[in-house]
Amino acid sequence: MTGPLEDDSAVPDDLPPLPDGPGLFGDALPSAPSSAPSSAGSEPAQAAPYRVLARKYRPSTFDDLIGQEAMVRILRNAFAVGRVAHAFMLTGVRGVGKTTTARIIARAMNCIGPDGTGGPTVTPCGVCANCTAILADRHPDVVEMDAASRTGVGDMREIIESVRFRPIQARTKIFILDEVHMLSTAAFNALLKTLEEPPPHVKFIFATTEIRKVPITVLSRCQRFDLRRVRIAELSSHYGRIAAKEKVEIEPEALDLVARAADGSVRDGLSILDQAIAQADGPITTAQVTEMLGLADRDKIFDLMEAVMGGKPAAALAITDAAFERGADLGVMLQDLLELLHTVTRLKSIPGLRESQDLPESERTRGAAMADRLSVPVLARTWQMLLKGVAEVETAPDRRAAAEMVLIRLCHVADMPTPGELVRRLSANPPSANPPSAGGPSGPSGGGNGGTRAVANGSVIAAEPVQAEALQAGPRLASFREVVALVAERKEPMLHAHLLHSAHLVRFAPPVIELRQEPDAPRDLCQRLAALLTEVTGTRWTVAHSNAAGEPTIAEQGNAADAARRNAAADHPLVKAILAAFPGARIDTVHDRTADAYGLPVTPVAEDVSMDAPEMPDFAPPDAEYFDEDPMELDP
Repeated sequence: MTGPLEDDSAVPDDLPPLPDGPGLFGDALPSAPSSAPSSAGSEPAQAAPYRVLARKYRPSTFDDLIGQEAMVRILRNAFAVGRVAHAFMLTGVRGVGKTTTARIIARAMNCIGPDGTGGPTVTPCGVCANCTAILADRHPDVVEMDAASRTGVGDMREIIESVRFRPIQARTKIFILDEVHMLSTAAFNALLKTLEEPPPHVKFIFATTEIRKVPITVLSRCQRFDLRRVRIAELSSHYGRIAAKEKVEIEPEALDLVARAADGSVRDGLSILDQAIAQADGPITTAQVTEMLGLADRDKIFDLMEAVMGGKPAAALAITDAAFERGADLGVMLQDLLELLHTVTRLKSIPGLRESQDLPESERTRGAAMADRLSVPVLARTWQMLLKGVAEVETAPDRRAAAEMVLIRLCHVADMPTPGELVRRLSANPPSANPPSAGGPSGPSGGGNGGTRAVANGSVIAAEPVQAEALQAGPRLASFREVVALVAERKEPMLHAHLLHSAHLVRFAPPVIELRQEPDAPRDLCQRLAALLTEVTGTRWTVAHSNAAGEPTIAEQGNAADAARRNAAADHPLVKAILAAFPGARIDTVHDRTADAYGLPVTPVAEDVSMDAPEMPDFAPPDAEYFDEDPMELDP
């Protein structure tokens, strides 16, 4: 080429080709001169590539971050007083702004202002060379590394080597490691020393969704920020502002659905909103978003809840049939029902939530009305059944059939009383029956001081006297049982076991005891017992062997007493009614507060002890009022 071009009407063939990307320092692409003047019939200029909303509206300053006020306040104060940490650990669920926050910190550390004389600031200008390069992800001193794909010691060695060199262009060299929990243990160990004492021109920013997988040695060297899930109300408002900027009309209920589906993640919600905008032909409606997400209409979930709690299986199945025809997943529908049940239970437990703006209007009105009608035991029972039902649907070969079976079960138990309510009904209207012969109200107290406390939890019916009788004081070692208990206190387990199971008392006349031993008992049982008693009491005791039958062993007496208590409890009208109302329930244990460790009455036994079972404590008369200090509910 011999001279400069006089005009741009033609492009010489010997000009070098234009670059196909941005310049090294972020310069804009030079515009190619057109080969011919444009005319009315020429092709329009090529449109710029579309950027998804999550990238287009990514926050560039701390003011743009939503839902992270605590972290922003701490960082503002740190920059204001010049106490910025050398390492940050950002943790939270996906899409809440961890990497975005790291880039904002990088810009705040390296901004030089429009005039090139500024210092670190919490309000980066966005127009200086450092700000624009960091925004474009091409700054040489801000290194972003995906720790999920670079997990080894060699990758950390590269960082350690580059730390020694000062920044090329920026004020501070910053290393951003995303998903840092994916690093190997050796890689973490290799980074520890540098992380603890980095040069003054180096900052580390780590981001992770699994904070528990990060070694404590790394966490202790970082300033940690937990980015919380963004609330539904904040997300809905944020998406509404973005829709207005995009000149898109969307119903408020549709925005709530998008925000709810985002599950606290700003990025996930923007992706859903992007999809809704792409498929909508005109204003975005709630029905379109519901169909796009495969959800059931929220009002339909309320209708389903009312049908289930009202015991109307036909109405419940009609709702699921209509939802299935629209393409809704019945498994997801059950999950929505579970979520609504949780909301109703919270409204029942915390009435102040009815005024909260975090809940949609339908949940504050219909949900509150439902909470007023249902009791906490009914809600808890439904929750447990529904929770198990959701798991069944996930493993069933036919999800629809499994979901319908869950709803049918819920409908049929809707009118079933809870165990506490059933016991109260039976106590208010007890069935006519004769009181049990054993342990009835005909004891010495005439039933006035006795009583039972019946607890039904599916497997245990416990009968306990309300008030124990006063114990009679007696001389030390007044019975053979006291002798056996003394042996237990003296830490003689083998001797205690043989006395409990293999010794039949024939005569007890302190300091003389006569025993009949079982064949499996040791020969020196009597001598060992006599020596122990003599040592403890200071009195010479004689324990002799006898061939007389004697009384049952203490273990046999305890078993007989326990059997008598169980039979007496089983014969009580209230217990009979409970067992009849809950098929499969059984009497597991009957507690007697007047019994000792061997299940026998604590009152000393007379010398001519009877071979019969000990007298039973009084049980409540059939017309006794039920009183439960600690009611327990039965799950179906």
